[in-house]
Amino acid sequence: MIALLFAFPALLLLGALVVYPVLFSIGRSFFDASGDRFVGADNYTEMFRDPATLKAIRNTVIWVVVAPALLTGLGLILAVLVEKVRWATAFKLLLFMPMAVSFLAAGIIFRLAYDQDPGKGVLNAAAVSVHDAFSGTSSYPTARARTGGPGGLTRGSDGSYTTEAVRPGSAVAIPMVGVLPKDLPKNAAPAYPASTRGPASGEVSGVVYLDFTPGGAGTPGKVDRRESGLPGMKVEAVSGGTTVASAKTAADGSFHFSGLHTGSFVLRLPASNFAPPYQGISWLGPTLVTPAIIGAYLWIWTGFAMVLIGAGLSTLPRDTLEAARMDGANEWQVFRRITVPLLAPVLTVVFVTLVINVLKVFDLVYIIAPGPVQEDATVLATQMWLVSFGGGNNQGLGSALGVLLLVLVIPAMVFNVRRFKESQR
Repeated sequence: MIALLFAFPALLLLGALVVYPVLFSIGRSFFDASGDRFVGADNYTEMFRDPATLKAIRNTVIWVVVAPALLTGLGLILAVLVEKVRWATAFKLLLFMPMAVSFLAAGIIFRLAYDQDPGKGVLNAAAVSVHDAFSGTSSYPTARARTGGPGGLTRGSDGSYTTEAVRPGSAVAIPMVGVLPKDLPKNAAPAYPASTRGPASGEVSGVVYLDFTPGGAGTPGKVDRRESGLPGMKVEAVSGGTTVASAKTAADGSFHFSGLHTGSFVLRLPASNFAPPYQGISWLGPTLVTPAIIGAYLWIWTGFAMVLIGAGLSTLPRDTLEAARMDGANEWQVFRRITVPLLAPVLTVVFVTLVINVLKVFDLVYIIAPGPVQEDATVLATQMWLVSFGGGNNQGLGSALGVLLLVLVIPAMVFNVRRFKESQR
C-alpha cells in the first residue's frame, strides 16, 4: 500500500497525459470531422486513399531506413576513433553540443544554411565558390547586344549573337547594352573605334564595347571615347557553321584574328558570355528537401549515438582485444570480428531508440521545409498535425493518423523494453 501511495502521483500523470489521450484518440478516429457522426473505419480507408498521406508514409519509411542506420554507423565510427584522440573529452563535448540546441533553433539554423541565395545560404555559397573555381562564370549575365540599325547584331536561338558576314582585312564594332555597373570589370578601359586598328591582310579586328554614353550624348552603333570596352568577352570567327578561330577581348574591348584564309566569316558572341550566374543547389526543392532535413537531424543526434556507443565501448573486456592483437589481428579485423559483435546489444538499443525517435519527428520537417514543398517533405507526425489543426480541421482523420503512428511505434518500444530486461538479467 505504501508503494502504491508513492507511485500514485506518477500513475495519475501517466493516465492523464498518456493513457487517456491514447484512448480518446482511438475513439475519436471512428467519428467524422465534426465528432458527431460515427463513421466506423471510413477515416482509416480515406487515410490510405489520400495521396498526401501515402507520401507521408513513404517519407517516414525513408526516415526510418536511412537516419537510424547512418546515425548508428557514424556513432560507432566516431566512438572508436575518439579513443585514439588525445583530447577525447573535448571532442565528445563538441559533437554532443548540438543536443543542447532545441529543434526549433536547429531548424531555423539549417533553414538559413540551405537558403537558395548564395549571399545567405552558407552551403550554396560554398557550392557556388567551388563551381566558379573550376567552371568559371559568365562575364556579363545581364548584357544584350544592340540589334537592328547601324552595327546591330542578330540573336540566335541559343542566346548567342552574330554579326553580318565580314572578310579578312575588315574591322568590326560590336555594340552591347544592358551591362550593370557592378558587372563592368575594374580594368575596363575606354574603347577605340575598330577602324583605327588597321587590320592587316588575313586579319579581322574589332572592338566589343558598351554602347552607352553617360548623359545620352553618344550615337547608337558608333564608338564614343566616353564609352567603355568590355574586357574578357569571348568572340568566335565562324565559317560554314564551324568555329575557325576564337579570341578574348582586351581591357579596351579590342580583339583580332590572324591567319584567316580568304572568304567570308561571321563573328559570334557565344551564349556563355551571357549565361546567368550559377546559383547553387536547390537544397529545399522537392527532390532534395527530405535528404536535407535528414542531414540536419544527423547533425543534432550524432553526438547522442557516439556517447551511448562510447559508453558501451568502455565496458568491453580489454584483455580480449589485446589477445586478438597478440594473435596477429590488425585493427580492422579487431574492429569487425570482436568490437562490433561485442557491441551488438548496445548498437541494437541505439538503433531502435533512434527508430522510435524518427517516427515522431515533427519540428525539423515543419520548420525547414518551405510552404511550397511542405507536402513533399511531410511525414506522419506533420501530416497528422496538418490534417487536424493546420488547415484540414478534420480531427477524425488526424486521430486515425495518430493511431497509425502509435501502431508503428509500439513494436519498436516493446523490442527496446525486452532488450533492456535481457541486459539487466
